[in-house]
Amino acid sequence: MTNPLVAFSGLDGAGKSTQIALLAAHLRRQGQEPVVIWTRGGYTPLFSALKTLLRRLSGRRLVPEAGPSQQRSQTMARPAVLRLWLTLAMLDLVWIYGVRVRMERWRGRPVICDRYLWDTEIDFRLHYPQARFDRWLLWRLLVWSTPRPDAAFLLSIPLDESMRRSQLKNEPFPTPPDLLARRQEIYKRAAQRNHLLVLDGLQPVDQLAGEILAAIPAIPRA
Repeated sequence: MTNPLVAFSGLDGAGKSTQIALLAAHLRRQGQEPVVIWTRGGYTPLFSALKTLLRRLSGRRLVPEAGPSQQRSQTMARPAVLRLWLTLAMLDLVWIYGVRVRMERWRGRPVICDRYLWDTEIDFRLHYPQARFDRWLLWRLLVWSTPRPDAAFLLSIPLDESMRRSQLKNEPFPTPPDLLARRQEIYKRAAQRNHLLVLDGLQPVDQLAGEILAAIPAIPRA
């Protein structure tokens, strides 16, 4: 496993970005060229560019601005709009996971994913429970095409610490406390189902980085 696929998950402020940067820097010192890919269904760079274009063409009638709003809630409550949005989001992820990730590994480059398929599944379940997307053929195709990471980590922190760190980072759209609690509970089940290694995100940064490296045997620690 000279070009591992590694995925990081966790609540806002759990330390994913910090640990990803440390792991990427370590890989570069080993002479490798890691690729860091951030994904969130419906919010990837490509999908965001498409939404910006549609806003301009429709005068913001079809695609509301990002973030919670009454207009967004009303728009996404329309079954046809929601189905189109989820379909495009899934197709985007099929490209990223099923094609791009595999291509980068074929080129011999380690891939580090900031969030993975199960994070998007949690997002969809929390925000669009009426969609029953998991029964769609396209979702099954997405699951089938997504490679299993060689190592997957769930960085765990308490809810109040997540909210505190989000405030320090001035997150533009922080997750409401009730949704945050539900997300944390679903993460626990997702960790068991997807074999994520749960690590304490409150421990010192260097100590946590050492645990991560130790869990990826093919990467030398020195």
